[in-house]
Amino acid sequence: MENGGEAKFPAFPYKPYSIQIDFMNALYHSLDKGGVSMLESPTGTGKTLSIICSSLQWVLDQRQKDQSEKRVESDEKKGKNGEIGSDDEPDWIKNFVVNKDNQVDEKKSEKNKHGFASEKYKKRMNKDSHRDLFSRNIDEESFPENKECKRSVKKNDVVDLDDNEFLLEEYESEEEGGIGSLNSKRKGNKFTVNSSSEEEEDEFEEEEEVKLKVYFCSRTHSQLSQFVKELRKTIFANKMNVVSLGSRKNFCINEEVLRLGNSTQINERCLELQKSKKKEISKLKNLGAEGKVRRTKASSGCPMLRKHKLQKQFRDEISHQGVLDIEDLVQLGRNIGTSDLVVLPYQSLLSKASREALGLNLKDSIVIIDEAHNLADSLISMYDAKITLSQLENVHSHIEKYFGRFRSLLGPGNRRYIQTLLVLTRAFLRVLLNDKDGNRLNTCPDAEKGVRENKTFDSSMAINDFLFSLDIDNINLIKLFQYIKESNIMHKVSGYGDKMTTMQKGLAVKENGESCDHGTILSGFQALANMLLSLTNNDGDGRIIISRKRPSSSGQGAYLKYVMLTGEKIFSEIVHETHAVILAGGTLQPIEETRERLFPWLPSDHLHFFSCSHIVPPESILPLAVSRGPSGRSFDFSYGSRSSSTMIEELGLLLCNLATVIPEGIVVFFSSFEYEGQVYDAWKTSGILERILKKKHIFREPRKNTEIEVILMKYKEAIDNPAPKSGAILLAVVGGKISEGINFSDGMGRCIVMVGLPYPSPSDIELLERVKHIESLGDTSSMEIPKLSISEEHYGGDVQSGFSILRSCRRRGKEYYENLCMKAVNQSIGRAIRHVNDYAAILLVDIRYASDSSKRSFSHPSSKLPQWIKESLVSATNNYGEVHKLLHQFFRFNKNRNCN
Repeated sequence: MENGGEAKFPAFPYKPYSIQIDFMNALYHSLDKGGVSMLESPTGTGKTLSIICSSLQWVLDQRQKDQSEKRVESDEKKGKNGEIGSDDEPDWIKNFVVNKDNQVDEKKSEKNKHGFASEKYKKRMNKDSHRDLFSRNIDEESFPENKECKRSVKKNDVVDLDDNEFLLEEYESEEEGGIGSLNSKRKGNKFTVNSSSEEEEDEFEEEEEVKLKVYFCSRTHSQLSQFVKELRKTIFANKMNVVSLGSRKNFCINEEVLRLGNSTQINERCLELQKSKKKEISKLKNLGAEGKVRRTKASSGCPMLRKHKLQKQFRDEISHQGVLDIEDLVQLGRNIGTSDLVVLPYQSLLSKASREALGLNLKDSIVIIDEAHNLADSLISMYDAKITLSQLENVHSHIEKYFGRFRSLLGPGNRRYIQTLLVLTRAFLRVLLNDKDGNRLNTCPDAEKGVRENKTFDSSMAINDFLFSLDIDNINLIKLFQYIKESNIMHKVSGYGDKMTTMQKGLAVKENGESCDHGTILSGFQALANMLLSLTNNDGDGRIIISRKRPSSSGQGAYLKYVMLTGEKIFSEIVHETHAVILAGGTLQPIEETRERLFPWLPSDHLHFFSCSHIVPPESILPLAVSRGPSGRSFDFSYGSRSSSTMIEELGLLLCNLATVIPEGIVVFFSSFEYEGQVYDAWKTSGILERILKKKHIFREPRKNTEIEVILMKYKEAIDNPAPKSGAILLAVVGGKISEGINFSDGMGRCIVMVGLPYPSPSDIELLERVKHIESLGDTSSMEIPKLSISEEHYGGDVQSGFSILRSCRRRGKEYYENLCMKAVNQSIGRAIRHVNDYAAILLVDIRYASDSSKRSFSHPSSKLPQWIKESLVSATNNYGEVHKLLHQFFRFNKNRNCN
């Protein structure tokens, strides 16, 4: 530490600005102190580099400090041993002590060399019975081994298998005589599975000295890649062992699998190909001299796993690359135990099941969570569970067919649990079909087509009320979930269903080699298992959403969903294990909401909060509240007014004028894809779009993330080479990919236009449940919401009923709703101003942003803007002419300044 209590940060690759030094010192002191800290630094201020240089410097300093203390202790010990071990002692006694110490050191060194966590990870990957087999909606690889999809093949290709392969082994619960080597325990509301080999691992872990690690996590793949790029600029790239973790979707290099697009389908296909490889080898051996088996894409397993020479070459290549990010596909199991820094997505760290599956040991470590502005919602959403009507019908149908075929062959344990599963799935189907007597229940997968409800509504219930209303409160959900986890029933049932489909239709294989039905059945089973696990939560932790909506020609069908509402217990597991947890972000305020939802046990005065200003001078930004358009009409993009033709036309006229005064690139943010499409079509019809195109190119944010990169490249090219036009306009959406992780520095973002206030739809029942829960965090009597029945609350899905609930909130719920909106605004407008010499205008287009606005039922939006924007905000203009004049002066000034 320097004099005055400031740390040195020699790894910072440039001369740091004063606010960067302040931020690094604040982070360093937070790590010294331990516990929970929140550090806020505006986007574009070098926050990522500051985090790297401060946190890793603290780790190095701490290790040097520990080594110095150990040397002192060792010297003292030697001194004492020197006094005791006098010359009178025989040499063999002295040698014995020295040799014993050396053996211990060698043993520890050998363990460190191989890495405990690495070995533990390998064992978990190879032994499904040693793992917590289910995570909530995200850990598809944690299920028991998949059965290979059965296929229609030519007559002599493979030997047809008997139905006996689908027969379940006899199952007995723990109380009924044991379940092999597994002893299941309920710990809180979670499952842990212990075995003798795991106990040995635990002993091994106790002997192993825990290495101080830094876990850095963020929400998106691009943000993690950016972190690694910044890390490579520092000396820590060579001093630290770094591992980046990611999903199969990011790691996979099999183009056939990647074309599936959906993460769940990619996970299932990957696992299927891995299992197919093992099973195909056994088939070749069994057939022997009877004939050759022709390899097909569908049955050969993953081609990347068959090319051992290529794998070895790949390992040799990456071992010399130093710091590796997600695209580098680092060897996860081999490196994670010995790493100093682990870079990983939110889900891998915040989900307990994922941490256990990856072998992550958070004990006394440092956890840094970046982009933490919506951490509470991100955390609880990982523990949601959902099953659709079509999935339920599919699962129920397949279980019935399986039970009908094997009932006489199954033991009493399997029969009892399968019958219980049928009772449960029937109950779920009845509630979705709104059929209490079960008269409409049809096990055919096409049953939904025959059931159309005239009335559509959503409802919510507490867990206990839900179980009682379905008359399934007497079912032991914990044991049933355990049965699904341990018995391998989902793969037996889906495998048998595959075979029956093959026999009946004669084609169970698509062109890409996938079974017609297998992935769908497994997904449904997994959704059912996740729902069962969710129902074991405490009654007040979440709510059950029952949606009986019916799709007309397309759209969302009926579903059951468990919505987790509290993240306190989930987050406390991380906090209590680690040395320090740092929440970092560009806009973390208001911090009290985060504290109340995630760590209410921590008093406000014990929470370390730091916030700094921006690196750019005030003259480099021009935030304007634009309340009137060129025609003099007031801008009001509230829900009831935004779709009017006059409002859309006035916005178009504003863009026409902005295109003449703002150079290079303009990014316009809308509240949703639907509204952006509505505005674009209206401009196209009225001719406004053609007028804008005379000045600037126009690009639109695509709904598919895979297409964004192409659009951004075209947008940048239009700005770099604008002639004969003056740049480009990008129409984007709040909450989309562009608003969350794309940086628009320099000409890419000379102006950000925020259209209206993007409040989330009050018709969203899940949002309303969160609002009510947050409102109740204070005074439980603070809300008086009329209920239609004692146990169930119904919503018509209309906006007005949602608004009435919001109006009934006194403080916390209403603030949460406002904060969701303004955090989205702040994330979007923060895409511009990325370095000290950058400059941009920020236009907040709505009368509600104006200082004299009387049209507001909530607190003033400008009060929740970042301080560095709020300080420069021009919150009142008489007409658009003033806005145009200010913009002209601003860009002329900054152009001349940069020329000089």
